[in-house]
Amino acid sequence: MRKIEIDDEVFAYLQRHSEPLVDTPNDVLRRELLGEKKPDAEQETRGPGALMFIIEAGLAAPDDKLQHHQPRRQRTHEAIITADGWVEIPDGRVFAQPSPALKAQTGSDINGWGQYIHLASGRRLQELREEAQSHKPQAY
Repeated sequence: MRKIEIDDEVFAYLQRHSEPLVDTPNDVLRRELLGEKKPDAEQETRGPGALMFIIEAGLAAPDDKLQHHQPRRQRTHEAIITADGWVEIPDGRVFAQPSPALKAQTGSDINGWGQYIHLASGRRLQELREEAQSHKPQAY
Protein backbone atom coordinates (compact mmCIF):
# COMPACT_ATOMS: atom_id res chain seq x y z
CA MET A 1 0.00 0.00 0.00
CA ARG A 2 1.28 3.45 -0.91
CA LYS A 3 0.77 6.64 1.04
CA ILE A 4 -0.16 9.99 -0.51
CA GLU A 5 -0.62 13.49 0.82
CA ILE A 6 -3.71 15.49 -0.08
CA ASP A 7 -4.63 19.10 0.56
CA ASP A 8 -7.54 20.26 2.73
CA GLU A 9 -9.85 20.90 -0.23
CA VAL A 10 -9.46 17.33 -1.55
CA PHE A 11 -9.94 15.93 1.95
CA ALA A 12 -13.15 17.97 2.35
CA TYR A 13 -14.38 16.51 -0.97
CA LEU A 14 -13.66 12.98 0.27
CA GLN A 15 -15.57 13.70 3.49
CA ARG A 16 -18.60 15.01 1.58
CA HIS A 17 -18.69 11.85 -0.53
CA SER A 18 -18.19 9.34 2.26
CA GLU A 19 -20.52 7.55 4.59
CA PRO A 20 -19.26 8.46 8.09
CA LEU A 21 -17.77 5.62 10.14
CA VAL A 22 -18.06 3.27 7.14
CA ASP A 23 -15.96 4.56 4.23
CA THR A 24 -12.23 5.09 4.17
CA PRO A 25 -10.74 7.74 1.88
CA ASN A 26 -9.64 4.86 -0.36
CA ASP A 27 -13.26 3.61 -0.61
CA VAL A 28 -14.38 7.04 -1.81
CA LEU A 29 -11.55 7.30 -4.34
CA ARG A 30 -12.35 3.83 -5.70
CA ARG A 31 -16.00 4.81 -6.20
CA GLU A 32 -15.22 8.24 -7.67
CA LEU A 33 -12.30 7.27 -9.90
CA LEU A 34 -13.02 3.64 -10.76
CA GLY A 35 -16.81 3.63 -10.60
CA GLU A 36 -16.95 0.83 -8.03
CA LYS A 37 -20.09 0.26 -5.99
CA LYS A 38 -20.36 -0.99 -2.45
CA PRO A 39 -20.51 -4.77 -2.12
CA ASP A 40 -24.02 -6.20 -2.53
CA ALA A 41 -23.72 -8.17 0.71
CA GLU A 42 -23.59 -4.88 2.58
CA GLN A 43 -26.81 -3.70 0.97
CA GLU A 44 -28.60 -7.05 1.46
CA THR A 45 -28.17 -6.92 5.23
CA ARG A 46 -29.59 -3.46 5.68
CA GLY A 47 -33.01 -2.97 7.21
CA PRO A 48 -35.87 -1.02 5.69
CA GLY A 49 -35.29 2.66 5.01
CA ALA A 50 -37.32 5.58 6.31
CA LEU A 51 -39.50 5.69 3.19
CA MET A 52 -40.68 2.08 3.50
CA PHE A 53 -43.85 2.96 5.39
CA ILE A 54 -44.74 5.46 2.64
CA ILE A 55 -44.39 2.67 0.07
CA GLU A 56 -46.48 0.36 2.27
CA ALA A 57 -49.17 3.06 2.51
CA GLY A 58 -49.35 3.11 -1.30
CA LEU A 59 -48.19 6.74 -1.53
CA ALA A 60 -44.91 5.96 -3.33
CA ALA A 61 -43.41 3.04 -5.20
CA PRO A 62 -39.94 1.59 -5.70
CA ASP A 63 -38.00 3.42 -8.42
CA ASP A 64 -40.08 6.59 -8.00
CA LYS A 65 -37.93 9.68 -8.54
CA LEU A 66 -37.27 12.42 -6.01
CA GLN A 67 -36.06 15.87 -7.01
CA HIS A 68 -34.70 18.98 -5.31
CA HIS A 69 -34.10 22.18 -7.24
CA GLN A 70 -31.74 24.92 -6.06
CA PRO A 71 -32.86 27.99 -8.04
CA ARG A 72 -30.02 30.29 -6.96
CA ARG A 73 -27.37 27.77 -7.92
CA GLN A 74 -29.38 26.58 -10.92
CA ARG A 75 -28.90 22.95 -9.88
CA THR A 76 -31.36 20.08 -9.80
CA HIS A 77 -30.66 16.96 -7.75
CA GLU A 78 -32.44 13.69 -8.36
CA ALA A 79 -32.67 10.44 -6.43
CA ILE A 80 -34.79 7.31 -6.49
CA ILE A 81 -36.66 5.37 -3.84
CA THR A 82 -35.35 1.80 -3.56
CA ALA A 83 -37.56 -1.26 -3.06
CA ASP A 84 -36.63 -1.31 0.63
CA GLY A 85 -37.41 2.38 1.25
CA TRP A 86 -33.90 3.83 1.00
CA VAL A 87 -32.88 6.87 -1.07
CA GLU A 88 -30.35 6.21 -3.84
CA ILE A 89 -28.49 9.10 -5.41
CA PRO A 90 -27.00 8.97 -8.93
CA ASP A 91 -23.49 8.01 -7.78
CA GLY A 92 -24.91 4.75 -6.35
CA ARG A 93 -24.77 5.66 -2.68
CA VAL A 94 -27.86 4.79 -0.65
CA PHE A 95 -29.18 6.42 2.49
CA ALA A 96 -31.77 5.25 5.01
CA GLN A 97 -33.05 8.82 5.46
CA PRO A 98 -33.65 11.55 2.85
CA SER A 99 -31.76 14.35 4.65
CA PRO A 100 -28.31 12.70 4.55
CA ALA A 101 -28.92 11.84 0.89
CA LEU A 102 -29.71 15.44 0.04
CA LYS A 103 -26.73 16.63 2.08
CA ALA A 104 -24.50 14.33 0.03
CA GLN A 105 -25.84 15.97 -3.11
CA THR A 106 -25.79 19.62 -2.03
CA GLY A 107 -22.88 19.66 0.40
CA SER A 108 -25.06 21.41 3.02
CA ASP A 109 -27.21 20.27 5.92
CA ILE A 110 -30.70 20.33 4.47
CA ASN A 111 -34.09 18.87 5.34
CA GLY A 112 -34.64 16.15 2.75
CA TRP A 113 -38.18 15.50 4.00
CA GLY A 114 -39.10 19.12 3.36
CA GLN A 115 -37.09 19.70 0.18
CA TYR A 116 -37.29 16.54 -1.93
CA ILE A 117 -40.32 16.49 -4.25
CA HIS A 118 -41.81 13.08 -5.08
CA LEU A 119 -42.19 13.53 -8.84
CA ALA A 120 -45.01 11.01 -9.34
CA SER A 121 -47.31 12.92 -6.98
CA GLY A 122 -45.75 16.39 -7.13
CA ARG A 123 -45.73 16.48 -3.32
CA ARG A 124 -42.95 16.95 -0.78
CA LEU A 125 -41.82 13.87 1.13
CA GLN A 126 -42.96 15.62 4.31
CA GLU A 127 -46.56 15.66 3.03
CA LEU A 128 -46.39 11.97 2.10
CA ARG A 129 -44.93 11.14 5.50
CA GLU A 130 -47.70 13.01 7.31
CA GLU A 131 -50.40 11.32 5.23
CA ALA A 132 -48.89 7.86 5.74
CA GLN A 133 -48.63 8.48 9.50
CA SER A 134 -52.26 9.59 9.70
CA HIS A 135 -53.33 6.27 8.16
CA LYS A 136 -51.34 4.10 10.57
CA PRO A 137 -53.47 2.04 12.95
CA GLN A 138 -53.62 3.55 16.41
CA ALA A 139 -52.09 1.50 19.25
CA TYR A 140 -54.36 1.09 22.27
